[in-house]
Parts: sequence; C-alpha cells; structure tokens
Amino acid sequence: QVQLVESGGGLVQAGGSLRLSCRASGRAFSVYAMGWFRQAPGKDREFVAVIDWSGGRSDYAESVKGRFTISRDNAKNTVNLQMNSLKPADTAVYYCAADRSYTISSNYYDYEYWGQGTQVTVSS
Repeated sequence: QVQLVESGGGLVQAGGSLRLSCRASGRAFSVYAMGWFRQAPGKDREFVAVIDWSGGRSDYAESVKGRFTISRDNAKNTVNLQMNSLKPADTAVYYCAADRSYTISSNYYDYEYWGQGTQVTVSS
C-alpha cells in the first residue's frame, strides 16, 4: 500500500509558476514510476508527466513540454512538478499517481495508487 499526498496548488496569474509536490508513504517508493495527471471540470483525466523509478527517464504531454519539469527524490519519497509559463488552460485538479513498474506509462489505468489531488487555478 502506498499513500500519496499532494501539495503546492493554488491561484496564479498567467505566465506565473507553481511547484507541486507529492509525498509518498508506505511501501518502497523507489520501485514506483510516478506520474502527474490533471482533470479540468467537465473533462477527462489527462496525462501530464511521468518519471521512472530512478529519475533517469521522463515523458510529458505535448501541451506542457518545455514548460513543466518532473523530478523525484527517492531519499525523501517525493516527486515534484515544476510548472512555468502557466496558462489558463492549465487550470485543473492535479493528481499524483504511482505505478509499480520499471517502465513509464501515460495511461491512467496503469497506476495503482492516487493522491487526493490539488487545485491549480491560472487566471488570465
């Protein structure tokens, strides 16, 4: 069992930055690939970014490439999402998720554990 708790959401103006963090507790954090997903009102949950167990591989949705950076610290059981140049279209609830796999996936159904989400609102 893995428990995930996100933090760092909030309200920011377009062009601004936010840093989301997800802290994991429970079983060995380092064996999990970690992903970030988001869901806007009335829309499906969508993939944002993923990082593998070692931090050596990552992938991003096209809509956030060049603006968002995912990182992890296995010693601290945390994964972060640095979000720069934010746009109103980035407004959503952001979820951290864990996938017990040595590969990376952008498919939400591959992830076994989810956090409760943190709201990000970008004003124009």
